[in-house]
Amino acid sequence: MKELKTQTRREFIKVVSLSGGGFFLATYLPAKDILVKLGDEPKIFSPSVFLKIDNKGIVTVIVHRSEMGQGVRTSLPMLVAEELEVDFKKIRIEQADGDKKYGSQTTGGSQSIRMSFEPFRIAGATAREMLITAAAAKWSVQASDCYAEKGFVINKISGKKISYGELVDDASKLPVPQNVKLKDPKDYKVIGNRVHRTDTPEKLYGAAKFGIDVVIPGMFYAAVERCPAFGGSLKSYDDSKTRKINGVVDVIKISRGVAVIATSTWSAFKGKEALVIDWDLGPNANLDSESIHKSLQSHLTSKGTEIEVIGKPVEVEGETKIESVYEVPFLAHAPMEPVNAIASVINGKAELWVPSQNPQDAQNQVAKILEMKPENVTIHVTLIGGAFGRKLRSDFAVEAAEIAKAFGKPIKLTWTRKDDMKHGYFRPTSMHSLKGSIAEGKVIKLQHHVIAPSIRAQDSGAPKVPREYDIVGGTTGLRYQIPYIKISGTVVNTPVPISWYRAVYGTQNPFAVESFLDELAHELKKDPYELRKELLPNDSRLKNVLETAAEKAGWFNKLSKGKGRGIACAEAYDSYCVQIAEVTVENNQLRIDRFVCAIDCGIVVNPDTVESQIEGTIAFALSAALKGEINIRKGGVVESNFDDYQILTLKEMPKVEVHIIKSTQKVGGVGELAMGTCPPALCNAIFNATGKRIRKLPIKLV
Repeated sequence: MKELKTQTRREFIKVVSLSGGGFFLATYLPAKDILVKLGDEPKIFSPSVFLKIDNKGIVTVIVHRSEMGQGVRTSLPMLVAEELEVDFKKIRIEQADGDKKYGSQTTGGSQSIRMSFEPFRIAGATAREMLITAAAAKWSVQASDCYAEKGFVINKISGKKISYGELVDDASKLPVPQNVKLKDPKDYKVIGNRVHRTDTPEKLYGAAKFGIDVVIPGMFYAAVERCPAFGGSLKSYDDSKTRKINGVVDVIKISRGVAVIATSTWSAFKGKEALVIDWDLGPNANLDSESIHKSLQSHLTSKGTEIEVIGKPVEVEGETKIESVYEVPFLAHAPMEPVNAIASVINGKAELWVPSQNPQDAQNQVAKILEMKPENVTIHVTLIGGAFGRKLRSDFAVEAAEIAKAFGKPIKLTWTRKDDMKHGYFRPTSMHSLKGSIAEGKVIKLQHHVIAPSIRAQDSGAPKVPREYDIVGGTTGLRYQIPYIKISGTVVNTPVPISWYRAVYGTQNPFAVESFLDELAHELKKDPYELRKELLPNDSRLKNVLETAAEKAGWFNKLSKGKGRGIACAEAYDSYCVQIAEVTVENNQLRIDRFVCAIDCGIVVNPDTVESQIEGTIAFALSAALKGEINIRKGGVVESNFDDYQILTLKEMPKVEVHIIKSTQKVGGVGELAMGTCPPALCNAIFNATGKRIRKLPIKLV
C-alpha cells in the first residue's frame, strides 16, 4: 500500500511528453549522435529518434503520439518489438516532447498507426541489423551466420549468444544502414496478437497522470472569465469582491478576458464568479440558431460549387426523381477532462505541461504570444483524458502562457466544463440537399449539395478552388456504381468557432448519403443491403465487408413487430466499414438492441485496440445522434454541462459486435471510421421499424 500511496495522482510529476503524429521521413540520427553518455553510465545506443537501448539491454521506445485512450503506447512499441526481436512486455515507454525532429506530431485523422507503421518497424529493424553486425564482428563470422531473438544475437554456427546490452558500444560505432529489409507479414510474431494495453493498470489504480493531475513546485492556479458572445470584448471590470476571497492573489486582464490567480483551483473559480464585468457583446449579440438555420436554408435552391462529377446526366424516359433535405447541428467535443495547462515563463524561456493533440502547434502559438522563438518553448505532453479533436487547438495553452508571463510565476490554468462548453470549438452544423433518380429498377443519378461552415475557411479564408472544400469530406469518392454522381458545396461561415471533431465532416455527410440511399431503395422496392451490394463493384473491399456484416448480423432473419434493422457503409482513412443496427420502437420509445460492425482496416497491429476503438466510436456517435445539439442564443452557446448536453448512459448502450476481416493490405485508420456509419444505420433501422424517416439530428421520434 505504501507504493500505491506514493503514486497518487496529485503527486508531483516530472512529465516526459507524448506527442502527435504524421509520416516521419528523417527517421535516423547522424552516426556521431548514436552513442550518448549520461555521466559514466549507462551508455545509450539510439539509431533512431524512436528507439534507444542501454548497455543493460533495456529497450526504450519513444512514443511521439498523444495517448488519449486509443492505445498508441501499446501499438507503437509492438511495431518496434516485432522487428527488433525483443519481448514486448520488457519494453519501456518514454513520452516525447513536442519537437520537429519527430516529423508532424498531430494526433488526429486516424494517423497514429497508419503513418507510423513503417517508420517504427524500420527503427526496430535498423537497430537489429546493427546489433547483428556488431556481434558478427566480435565472433569473426558473417552477419548472415547470426540471428536475433528475445534480446540476444545468436551465432548459428557455435550456438553462442550475446545480449543487446553487451553490443551497445560496438553497434553505436557502425554506420546506420539504409533500406533495411522488413519482415514479411507471414513471419509476424507480435503484430496481429491481442495485447492488453500497457497503460491500463496505472489508470485503474489512479497512478496515471493526466494533464489535470500534474503539479509542479511553486505553481499557482488560474481561471479565466470570457465574453459570453462570440467576438465580444471587455469594456471594464470590478475585481474588488474577487480580491476579498480567501486564496485569491491577483487579477489580470488578458487577451480573451480576465484571469483570476489563486492558491487553489477552487479559490480561482470562486474568484472568477465574483468578478463584475461589463462586456461589449459586439456584432454577434443577436446571433441565434434560427438565424443560422435560415442562412443555410437560403442556399438549398442554389447549385453550389462543383467538387466532383462522375459520368454525365442523361434523361431517361419514365425516370422517378426523389429529393430530400438532411440537417445536423453544431456539436461540442465535451471530453471528460476539461482543457488545462501548466505554464512557466522564466528568463526568456517557456515550459508547459499540456494534454495536447498538437504539441508543435502549441509550441508555435505560445512562442507567438510570448514573442519568443519556438525553440525557447518546451511542450511536455501529458496523458489526455478525452479529446475527440478539441485538444488539437492550443487556445488553452496560449492563455496559460500569457497569464504566467504577466504573473511572473508558474500557473496552472483549468477551464471548467462550462467554460469548455461555451468557449471552445464546435463541430460545424450543415444542411444537405440530395437528389436522386431511378429508372428501370436502378439508381441512375445521385446529387449531393453540402451547405456548411468551413473549418479551413474560418481559419484562413474562403476556399478558392474546389479541391480546398473541406465541407464535402466523407461524400466524395463514393464507390457506388451510379452512372451520374455530382457532389457540390457551398461554404456558409458563421461567427461560431468551429474545429475538427472526431471524423470531422465524415460525421455528417455519410449520414445524409447513406440515409438517402435507403430512400432510393424504398422507392425501388429493393432491400437496402441488396441495393448496396448491387451498386458496389465485385472487386471492392467494401463489398466484402458489406457481405460479412450482413452475414454476421443475420440480415435476412425475420424480426418481430416494432423491431427494425438498418445498414450503412463507409470508406475512410484507408479502411472500410459497414454497420448494421437493430432497434425496438414501442410507443415512440426507442431502444437500441444491437450494433454489428464489420471492418477491413488492412493489417491489424492489435485486434484488442481495434475492437475498443470501434466500440468507443459507436458510443460516441450514438451520444451525438440521440442527444447532441449545441444551440446558439444571444451570440453565445446555451448549453453548459452534461445536464443539458447529455451523453449516452450505460443502460442505453447496445450490444456491440465487431468483426475484423483478416487482410494483408496497407494499414488503415480505425478511431474515426465508425462515426459516419453509426447514425445512418440507426436512422435506417428506425425507418424499418416504424416507417418514420429521420432527416434531422438529434433524433426525435415525437
